[in-house]
Amino acid sequence: MSEIIHVRGDATVPSVKGVKVIAHVCNDIGGWGKGFVLAVSRRWPEPEAAYRAWHRDRAANDFGLGAAQFVQVEPYVWVANMVGQRGIGTGSKGVPVRYEAIDTALVRLADKALELRASVHMPRIGCGLAGGKWSRIEPLITERLVKRGVKVTVYDHGEGRS
Repeated sequence: MSEIIHVRGDATVPSVKGVKVIAHVCNDIGGWGKGFVLAVSRRWPEPEAAYRAWHRDRAANDFGLGAAQFVQVEPYVWVANMVGQRGIGTGSKGVPVRYEAIDTALVRLADKALELRASVHMPRIGCGLAGGKWSRIEPLITERLVKRGVKVTVYDHGEGRS
């Protein structure tokens, strides 16, 4: 069984051949404007537009914690909007990350990656603005993706980006 590959770089520009899914964690209140989504939106308008429409029409769809939306942005590139955080700020209920929701969304991501025969590329999901701990998220990625044969690359950004 392979392991998660860690590289320094930008997860929005994976340098591998074949179909790729770029995965990231979104909140459950329709907010899009800080963190990794800014890098996504700089490259493609479709994931943000799809996420906002998905949230706006949530009464009639599956939008909510644990859901995943897959948006094709190039012939061989998809973006996975995974709802894995409750709200956007740290408050009385703690940090926004919801590990169970990320776990559920990772199952959906694995299904889609296997269907597309795609590799998965991501930042350290749930660990930035969501406030999660990588030591809790990495085992979920291993369990849900790597153990099912999905190749996963995690990107740590270089200097000069926040």
